[in-house]
Amino acid sequence: MAGGDAFEKKFNEVSNDIPIFNAENIQNNMKIIYYSRTFLSIVGGVIAGILGFTGFAGFVLYFLVMAVTSVGLIAKAKFSVQSYFDSWNRVILDGFLGGLMSFVLFWTFAYDIVHIF
Repeated sequence: MAGGDAFEKKFNEVSNDIPIFNAENIQNNMKIIYYSRTFLSIVGGVIAGILGFTGFAGFVLYFLVMAVTSVGLIAKAKFSVQSYFDSWNRVILDGFLGGLMSFVLFWTFAYDIVHIF
């Protein structure tokens, strides 16, 4: 019986080291990241257009908005990203360039409405 107890103890130590993820929860969390980035890209594009940013300044605003979004998502996860995602890259980089097209679309649209028409 002593050998069985040692095996259970070793098995419990190994099982505590392996993170367990629920695939549905991770997919839902990733969907929330994409929606958040898309929404904030649209808002950032409208703000850039209204403020009259052109060229490089508009893209700097986009990268600032995405950096603030990443920090906000990490703060929402209570700085325990490993509990909700399988890696830090998911929170920081996923959807980063996907929102760029939405940003440019709404940036030019808002700029045209406010400054050209």
